Amino acid sequence: MANFTQQVIEKTFMEMLDETPLSQITVKELAARCNINRNSFYYHYKDIPALIEKIFLDEMNQTLSLAKDLDSLEQCFNHLIEYSLNHKRAVMHIFKSVSRDIFEGYLMRMCKETIDKYLDKRCEDMKMLSQDRNLLSNGLVCWVFGAVILWLESGMREEDLNSFVEMNYVFSDITDKIYEKFEQRYEEMK
Repeated sequence: MANFTQQVIEKTFMEMLDETPLSQITVKELAARCNINRNSFYYHYKDIPALIEKIFLDEMNQTLSLAKDLDSLEQCFNHLIEYSLNHKRAVMHIFKSVSRDIFEGYLMRMCKETIDKYLDKRCEDMKMLSQDRNLLSNGLVCWVFGAVILWLESGMREEDLNSFVEMNYVFSDITDKIYEKFEQRYEEMK
C-alpha cells in the first residue's frame, strides 16, 4: 500500500490529468499542488512515466483482486471500463500522449492476466492441451485488447459499450465451440 505522500501525489496527478494534457504536466507543478518539494516526488518515482506505471499497476492489481469469480468475459472488464469512464479525460490524455506505450503495455498485461484468470475458472474441469489453452488465451487477449483500443480511439463513447456486450455474447458461443474442439483434440491425442 502506498504511503500518504504517494497517495497524495497519485491523487493529485489524476486530478491534474483530468484538467490538463499529460505533456503539460511537470514534476514542479505536481509537487507544488501536493505541497511537497520535487525531491519528495523523486524519492518515490523516477519520473512522470514511472508514476503513471505505478498508478496503472495499482489499478491492475485492484481489478485482478476483484476478478476471483469471473463467469464471463464481460465481467472481466467491467471494473476496467468503470475506472476508465470515471477518469475519462485522464485516460484519454494518457492514451493520446507519448506515454501511450506505457498505457498499452499496462492494458495488454491487464487483458492477459484477466483472461487467464477467467480461463482458469472456465476450463478447470476441461481436459485441454497446454498449447491449446495458450492459443485460446492469446486469441481472447488480442480480441479484448483490440476492442478496448478501438473503444478508446472512438473517444470512449458509452454507446459503443453495447457492441462490446454483444461481442461478448457472440464470443461466448464461439469459445464454447473452441472448448469442444480442444477437448476433442485432447482425447484424440491420448
